[in-house]
Formats: sequence, structure tokens, C-alpha cells
Amino acid sequence: MKQMVRCLIVLMFVTGAFSAARAQEAVPPVLPEFSALIKTGKIQLDWISGFPNAVQIGVQRSLDSVLNFTTIGYATNPTSQRNAYLDNKPLPGKNYYRLFILFKNNTYLHSKVVLATTDSTIAADTKLGASDIPTMTTTNAEGEKQVIPWKPSNYIYTTADGNVNIKLPMALQKKYSVKFYEATGQFLFEVEHVAEPFLILEKAIFMHAGWFDFEVFENGKLLEKWNLYIPLSYR
Repeated sequence: MKQMVRCLIVLMFVTGAFSAARAQEAVPPVLPEFSALIKTGKIQLDWISGFPNAVQIGVQRSLDSVLNFTTIGYATNPTSQRNAYLDNKPLPGKNYYRLFILFKNNTYLHSKVVLATTDSTIAADTKLGASDIPTMTTTNAEGEKQVIPWKPSNYIYTTADGNVNIKLPMALQKKYSVKFYEATGQFLFEVEHVAEPFLILEKAIFMHAGWFDFEVFENGKLLEKWNLYIPLSYR
């Protein structure tokens, strides 16, 4: 009897430790359920598959959750137990996803429909870096594409919530103004006087996602000329 009690205690301990480890690991749902989390500028789908005989897993997307699902890509390793897919170009508005699973015997099934939701692990005030945005490229005279090194400005930058932050610690002592432009060079608007050391511009002011250029002037002289990126999907 004592031996049985000891076994039960050990089993409870091991089970509890395993559950805690799984909770910390944030294990994805098991098909036909999956998760779709809005990251910075992209949406990540994660799932665990119990179908080793799957030959293809297609990712389908829709804006209305019922009709007009379109296949946008496929899982790289459909037979893997744990899998993921990254939608690098989500649509404006709400994005709904489902998975189309094809088996070796030509039968298939659809997963549940999942609405992409905010990733709670992303801090809204986190500055976007080069790894969070699309790579900037240019084409040289030989027609070859070259990567343009980029890093965010210390004065004007985008955060994970998609808003544009203006950080000018000497704003009370000096006069600053900021001009914003489309990537094509077309003038958008100007903040004629930055009166506070820290200012947030709502992303909606910029009307669309993508690259924007800006100029920062200190007492009438150009302090910095650079650019920023506003992601299509954000927290």
C-alpha cells in the first residue's frame, strides 16, 4: 500500500512538472485547431499535427471568415509534428485562416477557421528594428539587387503598435520641426513645432503602411534625414 502511495506521489509530481514545462513552452494547439498571432508586420500560424500521413497542408486566408478563402502558401514539412507558417503580407483588416490537409489516400479535411489575434508578448512601445521590417534593396547598373543597410533613427521611429514616436529630449530648449514624405518624395505633412520631448503620431495619419521619409530640423538647420516603416499589421 505504501509503495502504491509513493508511486502515485511520484506520478503526480512528474505530471505536474510536465504540465508546467508545456505551459512555459507555449505549445501550439493540435489540429484541427491552430493559432494565428499578429506579429510586427506579419502573422504567424502555429500548430501540432497528429497526421504523419499528410502529404500537403495548404494555408488559406479570407477577410470574411466564411467565403472567399484563397490558398496563400503551404507548410514546408507537412509531416512534421510541430509546424508553423508565416504570412508576410497580411491583408488590411481582419485576417481569417484555415488549413487544408491532404492525405496519402487523396482524402482531405479542413481545420477550424481562426481569426488572427494580437500577440500579447509584443510590447507596444518596443522600437522596430531591421529584423522587424522588409529588407530594403536597390538595383545597380548591372541589374543586380543589393541590400541597403538600415537601422531606426534615435529621433523618429515606429513602435510595435504601428505608431510613430518623435523623441527630442532638447525640445524645451531648442526649436524642432519635422517634415514627412512618401517614399516617392511627395510631401505629406509637417509638425511645425515639436513642443514636447516626446510625441506620438497615430499611425492612421499616414493613411497606409509602408516606407516613409522624414527630415528633422533643429533651429532651422537639417539635423537628420532618414526613413521609417509602418507595418501593415501591428499590435
